Amino acid sequence: MKAVSAAPQSPLAFLAVALAFAINMMGTTLPTAIYRYYQQQYGFTPTVITVIYASYAIGVLGALLLIGNWSDQLGRRRMLLAGLCVSAASALTFVFSDGLALLMLGRLLSGISAGIFTGTATVAVIELAPPAWRGKATFAATASNMLGLGFGPLLSGILVELFPRPMQFPYMVHLALIVIAAIAVFRVPETAAIPARVKLGVQKLSLPAEVRAAFILAALAGFAGFVVVGFFAAVAPQLMRVVLGLHSGIVIGSIVFLLFACSALGQIVQTLIAARWRQATGCIGLVLGLVWVGLCVPERSLGALLLGTVVAGIGQGISFRAGLGEIASAAPAHRRAEVTSSFFVVLYVAISLPVIGLGIAVQFAGIERATLLFAGLTIALVLIALLLLMLGQMNRKPGAAPIGD
Repeated sequence: MKAVSAAPQSPLAFLAVALAFAINMMGTTLPTAIYRYYQQQYGFTPTVITVIYASYAIGVLGALLLIGNWSDQLGRRRMLLAGLCVSAASALTFVFSDGLALLMLGRLLSGISAGIFTGTATVAVIELAPPAWRGKATFAATASNMLGLGFGPLLSGILVELFPRPMQFPYMVHLALIVIAAIAVFRVPETAAIPARVKLGVQKLSLPAEVRAAFILAALAGFAGFVVVGFFAAVAPQLMRVVLGLHSGIVIGSIVFLLFACSALGQIVQTLIAARWRQATGCIGLVLGLVWVGLCVPERSLGALLLGTVVAGIGQGISFRAGLGEIASAAPAHRRAEVTSSFFVVLYVAISLPVIGLGIAVQFAGIERATLLFAGLTIALVLIALLLLMLGQMNRKPGAAPIGD
């Protein structure tokens, strides 16, 4: 017997959760503009910075795997509040950090909050959408995610340049935003059908039969796109400082934000593309963008980096929204958070593990060679995904519903 929420869907509740989603994800990329101060203060090498980043990856993947489906049992609102509490604990840890151990703990907690939020908030935004806004619900969820990730480096870049205590003040500001988000989430109605007898368990990486075909295609394109996201969040600031001579936190944060803003733009653009070609188009955009990112190294060209950022961001946004929309619509309602969390497991493997390898490559080969290696390997990965997507379309039976419709 399930206790089903009969709470109405309201525009304010929908906007409140979307705002909380963005605020929470903002905290996960806030350190992007602060890493250089950690390097100056503690003498960290690029490898140590990579170890700190790895702590975030462990937190995200651990949360997604262990509690990714708990909102189907405990309710969306409870899990969102739990995610915000962990995010607040992360911010406080950073404020009082005095070395590597607490920085790693802060990033671990930040990863756990992201792991709780990604699947739960995505589903909650979609479920809270008023009927008149239902067609834009998936975009609101994905845009909240990506813009939140983008605002993190932009906010910290501005704060470290204009205010004292660059290793503490950005987290204090984010803590205040978390309080606002928690108040907003506390007031929203519950949308999940909560079982009378709660059964909590580890997230299973299994998929309902009706969603598997869509999931595989979306995961291929999504993985490639989030490798690029990981590069911009963790490594691109060092590229800008060393290769292009940019040292302003505001400028660097703005360029990183540009990628995520263009991802949101790509999520709008994808509606203009025939559904069956959206993910393939996104892959083509990623390839072209990566070519320009690679060219910025030998050419020492800010223009090439900016063009690559715009094109890669749009490509990533197209493939990300198209894939997530198909998965959300194909998944059974009672397993929607589980399936969505499984998709984000794939994405956060992409945003984490390749970047850890790249950080090690920077230590031994230098930022220029490591960036060229990253661009080449990622282009190869995207081309493989594109080939498999095209083969999937060729093997699709006539009359079958195209992906994204």
